[in-house]
Amino acid sequence: MQLNLRNPLTVFDLETTGTNIVKDRIVEISVVKLMPNGEQIVKTNKVNPTVPIPLETSLIHGIYDDDIKDAPTFKNVAKSLAKFLEGSDLAGFNVLKFDIPLLVEEFLRAGVEFDVSKRKVVDAQKIFHMMEKRTLSAAYKFYCDKTLDDAHSAEADTLATAEVLKAQVVRYDGQEVFDNLGKKVGVVANDIESLHKLTASNMVDLAGRIMLNNQGEAVFNFGKHRHKPVAEVLKKEPSYYDWMMNGDFPQDTKRRLTEIKLKALSNLGG
Repeated sequence: MQLNLRNPLTVFDLETTGTNIVKDRIVEISVVKLMPNGEQIVKTNKVNPTVPIPLETSLIHGIYDDDIKDAPTFKNVAKSLAKFLEGSDLAGFNVLKFDIPLLVEEFLRAGVEFDVSKRKVVDAQKIFHMMEKRTLSAAYKFYCDKTLDDAHSAEADTLATAEVLKAQVVRYDGQEVFDNLGKKVGVVANDIESLHKLTASNMVDLAGRIMLNNQGEAVFNFGKHRHKPVAEVLKKEPSYYDWMMNGDFPQDTKRRLTEIKLKALSNLGG
């Protein structure tokens, strides 16, 4: 099927150094320009972000510092990229929340005009979420083929969730589960310990501010120290502990943070 286009539509995706729109940088940009006549123009380019790529991020998209050390910086390609995107509308997956804001930041840093307000923008993720609901009612219909009456009634929701969980185990029993890198993370089984490992085993605090990484280390899951080991941060920046303890964080988070700090001090003393 060919899209009905008045203007060229450029579908694009970014690989970056992280997820912070202000601080992080592009390391790869891939675009497919769909022309009204049906022609497709595909371009993919590595970009030197001029800052190190965190290992945790490289493990996700497979691009390491050595891969981009000789690539042009975004400033080097900004004018030619803006020219290529000239007159075209934009599309992508989650582009409204991440890709477009980050791309605009890069253009602004490079001093190149890139006005999104004059373009049509299509986010495939929003269509996906609008059409394939991720609510309990939708899950109940999908797994149990039933309509959830009295949705948001605590008892109805609880009973429906129990049915959904049972149906999920029946549907997926014995199937292997893989992460975004293709690494096996477990198997769906009629066993609560197995299901726990798949859904909640990397949680340290209930608010998700501290998580376990692939090495089993407790790491921060937010802010400037995201993905960094908690014990290491507290050692190098002791004031961060005080900031969190005095900040607007849940008591459970503060309790877990204190446990990690005390354990680190105990190991140091031993």
